Amino acid sequence: MTPIPAYETVAIDMVGAHVLKVTLNRPQVGNALNTQMGRDLLDLWTRLTEDAGDIRCVVLTGAGDKIFCAGGDLKERNGMTREVWRRQHELFERQYWTLADLPTPVISAVNGHAYAGGLEMALCCDFIYASSAARFALTEVTLGIMPGAGGTQNLPRAIGERRAKEIIMTGRPFDAAQALDWGLINQVHAPGDVLARALETAEVIASNAPLSVRQVKKSIRYGGQMELRTAYRFEVEAYNHLVDTEDRMEGVKAFNEKRKPVFKGR
Repeated sequence: MTPIPAYETVAIDMVGAHVLKVTLNRPQVGNALNTQMGRDLLDLWTRLTEDAGDIRCVVLTGAGDKIFCAGGDLKERNGMTREVWRRQHELFERQYWTLADLPTPVISAVNGHAYAGGLEMALCCDFIYASSAARFALTEVTLGIMPGAGGTQNLPRAIGERRAKEIIMTGRPFDAAQALDWGLINQVHAPGDVLARALETAEVIASNAPLSVRQVKKSIRYGGQMELRTAYRFEVEAYNHLVDTEDRMEGVKAFNEKRKPVFKGR
């Protein structure tokens, strides 16, 4: 893997041998997504797609303890021409879709409020841990626009069409307890604990066979878009790719030798 550069709006840190912590790092403006953050994140996700190296799991969080991401930077957007707005949004689209398609699993550690594009970013991750103080909303209709980074697609797939329509059409916020009850997030933790718990889970995922984890992600993501019988066949094809791997042989050998397997991603 080529070295990841230092970014202007995003902080990156390796946690242990196989977990990458990615922090949206504009706390002075609620980690709002501006053009530079869009460029930084697109570059990062593209690099990880091409060659993740030893990285087996990513944890995405926000700087500070109050806001994960406030959405698009409306100060930067104030007075934007139609042409500039559309160019910026095309950049954002590529960033979101590259995150959603990332072969490596991504856990969103929502350390605070996730509004508009911030919630859409969390929804592009594989699953979400959230602070008990976090609030969520898709507020775009209150600004004369609509969700344009997967919100109208990912939210109903997570919580159901009727509830998603209510949330998106009203723009009203909801809290972490509601998000947990509706199935939007996986776990709720005290504000100071959410990142640590997400990193713990990332370490568990990273300790498993990395090729297996990637095939699981692929099978769930793409199989869910197929009719069931085709999806069964897709799952079997994903499974068959693992049979001849060194990790599969190591896993069975370690089980029989009653020891922890050493997976190498081969």
